[in-house]
Amino acid sequence: MELRQLRYFVTLAEELHFGRAALREHIVQSALSQQVQRLERELGVRLLNRSTHHVELTPAGTAFLIEARQILDHVSRAAYAARNAVGSPPTLRAGIVDAGYDSMPQILRAVQQRHPELTIHQVEASTPTQYRKLADGRLEIGIGLSSHLPPDVASELIRLDPLGVLVPDTHRFAALDGVPVASLAEELLLLGEEAQTPESNQFVRELCRSAGFEPTVYKGTVESNHAAEDLVLQHRCVLCVPSSARTSNRSGTVWRPLIEPNHHYPWSLLWRSGDPSPYVNAVIDTARQVARRLDWLGTARSLSLDPRAGV
Repeated sequence: MELRQLRYFVTLAEELHFGRAALREHIVQSALSQQVQRLERELGVRLLNRSTHHVELTPAGTAFLIEARQILDHVSRAAYAARNAVGSPPTLRAGIVDAGYDSMPQILRAVQQRHPELTIHQVEASTPTQYRKLADGRLEIGIGLSSHLPPDVASELIRLDPLGVLVPDTHRFAALDGVPVASLAEELLLLGEEAQTPESNQFVRELCRSAGFEPTVYKGTVESNHAAEDLVLQHRCVLCVPSSARTSNRSGTVWRPLIEPNHHYPWSLLWRSGDPSPYVNAVIDTARQVARRLDWLGTARSLSLDPRAGV
């Protein structure tokens, strides 16, 4: 049994999709499949049930996943201890939802300025994946919507991000200063894949219900904001995104804020409960400073909301 086989299996168990798992591990799909099959042969049990369109863990796979994560966590901690013992530069692994969102990059730039000795690795991962990586030690800090927060992950709200809609620049919404939420009832809305973005999907659905309608959802999903923008450019759907995504908007698209009522996407820092390292504390302190300087929670104060409430 090899450590890479354990890692491939854990990644596949998290994604339940050979293509996405292979992409995360930077290998071809066939190689990933072969390594998992070798692991199953060595164990003498089937870990996964596979079909053309579906992958799921068997009971043996579910049990093995718990132990495999612990093994990988111990290996990671051992490597960390060894590097620290010889004075290697400290590292911080930070989760980001998508490279197009600017909250965490702004925080990490400020952290790097204050701690030039720190090596920072940014890991793009969905919020549920960040929860798992934080819990088993593969991330030190993360960011996301904390509505489904597990007990082993702590959080702190750092930004109330105005929510808007991304449309082609020829769309009827493009001429408006703000788009009433009720107007979305006439549009196809693109949501994320449910296993990867349950929090944001729920957020958008509840937004629509607050305006008195159930959203009409585009039948298809994408794995990045860049791919989502392609669909928007093709006039196939519109996309609800917070203002922090505007830094990466594609030419030919425009972002307009949602109004009547205004809505804000609550970004929270995430970290492992009870185990904040000095550098995690540094990120938290720096995030608070950045939030104050850029008035990220100003809306909460002006509306007399408790910032801990999230919306």
